Amino acid sequence: MNPLDLVRLSALMERSQGRPEIAVALIDGPVITSHPDFGSTTIREIPGKLKGACTRAETMACTHGMLVAGILCARRGSVAPAICPGCTLLLRPIFAEGESGNRHMPSATPEELADAIADSVDAGARVINLSSALAQPSLKGETKLDEALNYAARRRVIIVAAAGNQGTLGSSVITRHPWVIPVAACNLRGRPLGESNIGGSIGRQGLSAPGENITSLGTNGKPQTFGGTSAAAPFVTGTIALLWSEFPDASATRVKLAIARCGRQQRNALVPPLLDAEASYQEMASAHNGDKAHEQKRTSDGSPARACSPASSDSASRVPHRGGNRSGRCN
Repeated sequence: MNPLDLVRLSALMERSQGRPEIAVALIDGPVITSHPDFGSTTIREIPGKLKGACTRAETMACTHGMLVAGILCARRGSVAPAICPGCTLLLRPIFAEGESGNRHMPSATPEELADAIADSVDAGARVINLSSALAQPSLKGETKLDEALNYAARRRVIIVAAAGNQGTLGSSVITRHPWVIPVAACNLRGRPLGESNIGGSIGRQGLSAPGENITSLGTNGKPQTFGGTSAAAPFVTGTIALLWSEFPDASATRVKLAIARCGRQQRNALVPPLLDAEASYQEMASAHNGDKAHEQKRTSDGSPARACSPASSDSASRVPHRGGNRSGRCN
């Protein structure tokens, strides 16, 4: 089965290519930004220690970044799934090009991930795609990473994270954070891959998505196939970007609930349910129509509009992430 059809994403992609004001941050390897299959996609680099554009196309870092970016933002009609090419792609690489290639998910330290998340939030990302194993874990580093995840939650930036490919039962500081959507990988029949990590928090708050034989953009001008949870995560990220493009005024909480379909099923398994993009769209559309009907009734009744303070909205004021308090309240 086609991976897009497996998660019922094709109909949503026919409705939209995404909006440029919906920014998707890719915390991964660098990308060949001049690749012709990125077409008219707006790509911006977030300043950091590493450059967003590849300088050594043969490295694992560049290969991984290109494969994930292709799923998200390649032009429609290319070999890649090309879910949301109309959205803006923000590049914040954390994998150095000097690293040798391997078949496993690239890794970064908790401190590196924390800085990249905070930078992406400050750059205006609405959703962050994160595919990285944790290297050199430490209590101090994981505390900093947890603070960065809390910062994203307060700013209502959704984080989608690959669950990992170690084939283990458990969680990490990333996948157990309540604001994160962890993504496990499944085959093209919807069955979980043996290499995909699973666990209680992944099953309760995560999703499964295709992670077997996914074709995307290679670094040598030819298509390349890969798999695992790094391939699965951008299917969820791209779906969120398209939902927000169709319903730009929706809150992050509403989008997150719709994508997880939390109200329709009880989460008590170690393996998360399969992404269902069409069901998420219908849930968003139903909520949107309900809001319109309520507003029309309120207007016809002559009821005064209720003021919404910044502290109770999903759009928190900008809070610097370095040196200073990030405790701006959002409900």
